[in-house]
Amino acid sequence: MLDLQAKRMEAALLGGLIRAVVPKLLSLADEKYKLQKGVKRGIKFLDKELRMIIGSIDDELSEQADDHGAVSGLLIEDLRELAFGIEDFLDSVRYHAIWKQQPASFRKIVRLPKKMLASLQFAGEVQRLKKLAMEVYERKKRYTGHAQQQPSAAAWMDESSSPVFDPRNICDTDLVGIDGLRADLLEQLSEAKGQLKVIAIVGFCGLGKTALAAQVYNREIGDRRFEKHAWVCAAGKQPTEVLTQVLGELNADSAGSSQGTSKDRQLCEDIRKQLHNKRYLIVIDDIQTEVLWRNIKSAFPDDNDVSSRVVVTTTIQSIANACSSSESYVHKMRRLDEECSKQLFSFKACPNEYSCYKQPDSAAILKKCGGQPLALVTIGEFLQTQGWPKGPSCEDICSKLHYHLKNDRTFEAMRRVLIRNYTSLPNHALKACLLYFGMFPCDYQIKRKSLLRLWLAEGFVELQPSTSTPDPATAFDALKDRNIIEPIYVSNNETVKTCQTYGMMHEFITHMSISQKFVTLLCDEMNNDKYVRRLSVHKSTATDGNNSDCNALSLVRSLTVFGKPSEAILDFSKYRLLRVLDLEKCDDLKDTHVKNICSLLLLKYLSLGKNITKLPKDISKLTVLETLDLRQSMVAEVRAEVFLMPCLLHLFGKFMVLDAVDFPSQGRSVLQTLAGLITDGRQGYFNFMDYMTKLRKVKVWCVSSAGASGNWTDLQKAIQKFIHDKNVANIGDRSLSLHFDKSFIDSLNSLKEPCYLSSLKLHGELDALPQFVISLRGLKELCLTSVKCTKGLLEALTLLSNLKYLKLIADDLEKFTIKDKAFPSLLCLCFVLQHPTHPTLPTIQEGSMPFLNTLQLLCKGLHGLCGIKIEYLKVLKEVILDDRVDSDTWGEWEEAAKEHPNKPKVLPSKIADTSKREPKAEISKRKPTEDSDVLVPTRIKFTENSVASVGSVQDTGSSRIVNQGYSVASMGSTQDTGSSMLVNQGLDSSAQPKIHNIRAVQASSDGGSYSSSNHMGVFEVPPMTNLSETASKAESEHAGNCVPVELTKVDSANNSVSPNETIEQTDTPIPVNQKLGSSYGPNSQNSFADIQNHAFKSMEVSEDSVSTELSITGHGMVPSHTLQGC
Repeated sequence: MLDLQAKRMEAALLGGLIRAVVPKLLSLADEKYKLQKGVKRGIKFLDKELRMIIGSIDDELSEQADDHGAVSGLLIEDLRELAFGIEDFLDSVRYHAIWKQQPASFRKIVRLPKKMLASLQFAGEVQRLKKLAMEVYERKKRYTGHAQQQPSAAAWMDESSSPVFDPRNICDTDLVGIDGLRADLLEQLSEAKGQLKVIAIVGFCGLGKTALAAQVYNREIGDRRFEKHAWVCAAGKQPTEVLTQVLGELNADSAGSSQGTSKDRQLCEDIRKQLHNKRYLIVIDDIQTEVLWRNIKSAFPDDNDVSSRVVVTTTIQSIANACSSSESYVHKMRRLDEECSKQLFSFKACPNEYSCYKQPDSAAILKKCGGQPLALVTIGEFLQTQGWPKGPSCEDICSKLHYHLKNDRTFEAMRRVLIRNYTSLPNHALKACLLYFGMFPCDYQIKRKSLLRLWLAEGFVELQPSTSTPDPATAFDALKDRNIIEPIYVSNNETVKTCQTYGMMHEFITHMSISQKFVTLLCDEMNNDKYVRRLSVHKSTATDGNNSDCNALSLVRSLTVFGKPSEAILDFSKYRLLRVLDLEKCDDLKDTHVKNICSLLLLKYLSLGKNITKLPKDISKLTVLETLDLRQSMVAEVRAEVFLMPCLLHLFGKFMVLDAVDFPSQGRSVLQTLAGLITDGRQGYFNFMDYMTKLRKVKVWCVSSAGASGNWTDLQKAIQKFIHDKNVANIGDRSLSLHFDKSFIDSLNSLKEPCYLSSLKLHGELDALPQFVISLRGLKELCLTSVKCTKGLLEALTLLSNLKYLKLIADDLEKFTIKDKAFPSLLCLCFVLQHPTHPTLPTIQEGSMPFLNTLQLLCKGLHGLCGIKIEYLKVLKEVILDDRVDSDTWGEWEEAAKEHPNKPKVLPSKIADTSKREPKAEISKRKPTEDSDVLVPTRIKFTENSVASVGSVQDTGSSRIVNQGYSVASMGSTQDTGSSMLVNQGLDSSAQPKIHNIRAVQASSDGGSYSSSNHMGVFEVPPMTNLSETASKAESEHAGNCVPVELTKVDSANNSVSPNETIEQTDTPIPVNQKLGSSYGPNSQNSFADIQNHAFKSMEVSEDSVSTELSITGHGMVPSHTLQGC
């Protein structure tokens, strides 16, 4: 059923496309293209035609029903073809103009395609497009001009929707995972007498906000603790209607006199009279605008010592904040965890008579639903209607989910929720930004700043916003505010680092973007779209012969590749009109592939993947390139001419500069971000920075080398110039990040005031705070990484009165006190301490940090409260702890939070969407991080029968491998003691020396070679009888990322394995430190090993009556070594 709403969305998206084309038309008429007057007149005609036709389509679809749905669809298709044709013509003209400016030698190599040459016959092409526009207009008038007026789209939606269901009738047994949330809110309602409190429940549609509010409402009404109460749904209603319904619920007799006659002010007064000096509970469900709240809030009197409550639910965070005051409470809904999701889905999918039947394999559906209760209930009910267990499988439903979502009545509520999220966006630009998420695979975590630069390159947003086009940050915040996109990692200054869309929302976005021809996905099958504008390749296995024809690919404006594409996709010479080329996650990309990139003269965004070692020599020919991202590549050297590219704003990577030539003239470079440079102190290396007057972010690694002078004078001068304060108002953000050793500290101390930075990150061995830091004007964010933070350094920090965000990373701190009135502006304080046990934390005096909202203690060795009195932090909202702290410590902090007047939340350090401390069972992959990232892995649940494992934990720079099986040895490394250990944390040392058959173990390195001579013992384990029980123990105890290793159970008769059985390597390399150390076991002190190894390739187990022998061989070992124990 292709409904009218889909047509309206299609027209809205097309309107955004045309509005983007119109400015190009006008710029084409500019003198620089030297077009004939007749051609200019034709272009202006096209401009007017486009404006009129899209306006007419908008009017028609807003007024008429779907009686002419097929005609409207064809008209939109005609209009889209016209807009695409005009855009192709415009971009061909622009490409030709840039191509003509290149040297003759370049033009001989890069020829204009024949199709582009044909489109450059300006007069003829303009006449063709003009004729096409007139044909579209005449066709529209001919088939839709006499249509009769029909009910509005809003009415159509209301008439077709299901009868309104009162959420107060939801049964307790239908809800899952709500007990803790309900208890929290009931506590907020039942607090001691006081003023009116507004409780806001906020979250994405379908997370259970209304159900939670209804549970709390029913419980309180049943207990009769409120004299007056009312429940009103505000969705789509005006203030007058909401107030009238509130009055009716409070006193039915007075409702009639007010309804339809009184204005908002009179209604508010009537309600106040009903509630005066009475304890009341009012629930306003689904508020969608701040205007509504402002017009109704005066109806609720704030009588002292009555302790009344108003509960509001909304999908929009800013509305929740507006409803709440300093004495109020905002509860953000979380997705269900895996266990609760499976329970809810099975309850809805499986009829009662099959409660003991084998439950459906729901893994695929749980992934699609992403913990969203409405999605779980919808698909569960659909599965039951299909006759489970005889009907389609969960996999079948998942593969056709987009069809069911679009057509089946069971999905109607889910469909309305998703459509409303899209249609409620206020402009075409935001709709395009949202649909762009369809370029990425499901569950893919997108870097926020990269996403903003992609939107800019696509033209959805502008750095200088207008009434119709927002700036990129505003667009992102608008989508986040509506909870449509989900922050995954959040930095210490509360900036979103990575994000993604929810499971069902992503499903909706993907198929909406495909149906609107906004995105073309190339997965395992081929897509034959005539117009391919944005092509996203996901793990493609298409052969060279199956790919789109060259004509279709020649029109691609954006290409994003995940996984391994075919060679035909990597032939970049065919994408002449490309604006975005995102190859960050592209496998098998080689230097030979990127040679043709230099012919993409309209390219604005370029990111390269891990196998690229060098840039093409003609890269500077990309004169409109704005972003060059080399962070995932192996490019170690960049020529200085890259910095001269006229439009390049952002350059990312970790590289040295070749041929640091003098820039021709000051101010030639427009570079704003340079992150970052590697320098070894060579003279003259940083002279070119004198001409980068637009820089806003600089990142430098200082690396001492044998062949370099070690003289940091040039770097010191460059930094001095960068941080120099010209005392100009509204100077904007300016960020500096330095990685250095002791040889650079004198240069730091020689920096002079006046200086200005908004953000500073220093990574090195600091004994004292450099003096220039104290004098920095505008410093809001400071991150220091050092082995030891001394008392003097820490006390100097308290002088930074304007600091908002402070992060300290160290092995440990010296004792110091944050005194009264220190850090008067600080909002977030973060400690990342590597000390394995009892890290030192500061003493906080009352009166310090009066505005601190967030306290982050990322210390795995934290025990108890460590003397921190959070009651002194009056406005504290959240405490973030390392997820690996013990349960007793976690409990102490939760108790302290309950005693705090503000009731701050205690959260795990991985700021993700977790309703409980246990996350979903998945193996996290390490991702590139920036200095301010908070990346501490959460606990990982075990898969069934996986009892031996090798896992790695990122301890903010250190790695650790531990055994989760508690009956099997594993390889491990720690940096806490400076050595690596082969450990078996759960080994029973009293057991007889017997060996399990480990079928797969592998370790790989980063290429380093290490040697260690430490005590080594035998892998000795007791016989095991209950694998699932062991896995359960591992689940509750383990801290870190693990890769489960399959285990074969030993014969219970003799508890032994076959001699000389080889342990083969796995397919998945597991990063570890190669140093081997001690193992626990009854005879562990009787043997030694001295090993040099790059990657363990095989392990052999043999057993005889005298000894147990473990033989380890592998690439890089000279020679093979044997570990023996008697």
